[in-house]
Amino acid sequence: MKKLTPDTTRRILIRAVNWVGDAVMTTPAMGLIRDHFPQAEITLLANPLVSQLLSPHPAINRVITFQRNGAHRGIAGRLRLAAEIRKQNFDAVIILPNSFDSALVPWLAGIPVRLGKSSDGRGFLLTGRYHPSRQALTCHQVEYYCDLVRHFGIAGQTGSPLILTTPEEERNAAATLAASGIEPDDIVLGINPGAAFGSAKRWYPERFAEVALRLASEWKAKIVIFGGPVETEIAAAIESRLSGVTCLNMAGKTSMRELLALILRCDFFVTNDSGPMHIAAAFGIPLVAIFGSTNHATTSPYTEKGVIVRKDVACAPCLLRECPTDHQCMTAITANDVVAAATELFHKIQA
Repeated sequence: MKKLTPDTTRRILIRAVNWVGDAVMTTPAMGLIRDHFPQAEITLLANPLVSQLLSPHPAINRVITFQRNGAHRGIAGRLRLAAEIRKQNFDAVIILPNSFDSALVPWLAGIPVRLGKSSDGRGFLLTGRYHPSRQALTCHQVEYYCDLVRHFGIAGQTGSPLILTTPEEERNAAATLAASGIEPDDIVLGINPGAAFGSAKRWYPERFAEVALRLASEWKAKIVIFGGPVETEIAAAIESRLSGVTCLNMAGKTSMRELLALILRCDFFVTNDSGPMHIAAAFGIPLVAIFGSTNHATTSPYTEKGVIVRKDVACAPCLLRECPTDHQCMTAITANDVVAAATELFHKIQA
């Protein structure tokens, strides 16, 4: 494998992962790449949501947006994308996802150094292959991505996940909140009941509502409900149970950049395992994360200000999108469990 050196590597492409939460967890590895190649132009190839999430970001100079359902759809689209990338004359690509497709496009583009995990039958598309140890496969995803990058001789200081907002975005978020009676001095409780991966990761709307009501009453907080376009019904079900408290339902009403600025304004966050959970953790917002079907050891919020609420059941973590049985991993978690965890963390941070 050709060794990458800071003196000779000037143009680097990073193929981003596709899920928002995973993308947040890759930012320390991206920081390592920037640290090792301080003078290089680093470009991120990412889908539209991840492109928005990481624009701007100090580890990268620019973003190429991969339009999987648009200009880059299907074989013809992949060839079109590869032709676009070929014109950029990249010296190397670091491929963070494990899929065949994520390695195919850099290969078609003729990037001379192609580095990534050897999986999904794509080893022949790579010039440098990472074969993770069993330990690496069971560690936290933040550490896994850093290990992948280090395998190729890329060294530097490892930081925490990092996401940025701009002052203008923060001002716009403040204006949105103020229009609904949420002022700068108010305690804002973020409620995030969705999880894009599937319903197996979602706790129940009525229990989120009970937690929101009890914490808002105890803390004199105002509530913001978060969610994507497919989670508007869940958010509306929660909102309908929150009479008597100030509540702003933003589910399905924000761009990615607007979502970031609104989450940043929260003083506390109650959430399923999801992309917004990882965003809140990266911002250092105290949070309670409810885990059921997913593996808390590998995808927990990477923060000292987070508490996980979960139950030990025989079938968890199953990593399935939909529960094939009785959803015991979630039904066993009560509102009392979450309120107790949130209250303890809140008082600990206030002390």
